[in-house]
Amino acid sequence: QVQLVESGGGLVQAGGSLRLSCAASGRTFSSYNMGWFRRAPVKEREFVAAIRWNGGSTFYADSVKGRFTISRDNAKNTVYLQMNVLKPEDTALYYCAAGTKASGLGFSSGYDYWGQGTQVTVSS
Repeated sequence: QVQLVESGGGLVQAGGSLRLSCAASGRTFSSYNMGWFRRAPVKEREFVAAIRWNGGSTFYADSVKGRFTISRDNAKNTVYLQMNVLKPEDTALYYCAAGTKASGLGFSSGYDYWGQGTQVTVSS
């Protein structure tokens, strides 16, 4: 079992930055692939970024590539999402997720555990 708690969301102006954190409970955090997803109002949940268990590979949605960076600190059981050059269309509830599947990290089905989310609002 893994419990995930996101933090770091808030209100920011377009062009600004935020860093989201996701703290995980349990001793096996380092064995989980981690992902960030988001859901905007009246939209489906969508993939944002993912990182493999050892940090060796990262993956990004085209819409955030070059602006967002996912990283992890296995010693702190935490995964981060650094978000730069934020746009109003980045406004959403951001979730982190953990999973052990070898593939499908860009899909919700690739993860077993989810946090409750942290709200990011970008004003124009």
